[in-house]
Amino acid sequence: MHEMSLAEGIRQIVEDAARAQGFARVRTVVLEIGRLSSVEPEALAFCFDVVMKDSIADGARLQIDAVPGQGWCLQCAATVPIGALYDPCPQCGSYQVQATGGTEMRVKELEIE
Repeated sequence: MHEMSLAEGIRQIVEDAARAQGFARVRTVVLEIGRLSSVEPEALAFCFDVVMKDSIADGARLQIDAVPGQGWCLQCAATVPIGALYDPCPQCGSYQVQATGGTEMRVKELEIE
């Protein structure tokens, strides 16, 4: 389950931000997770609660904003929405689609006290 290591990375980002900016409590962590990122949001939410225990984000709410998949079709030179990696281009049917969005995961925002 790589979601546990992702949650540990989020905790490190939160703690680094707290040290740098001098806040003592995090109420909400907002993440952007791409639909093509291979991250299971439910598993990450479970791991988040476990990893944040006894930290400045203990009890913090996790908000996950989904980022849709997007790709560049080499055949028809169009930017197209894609639901999964290796999906065909919805315009021309070509399988030469390179993912250009929806593969990322980032901490977008921290709501602090």
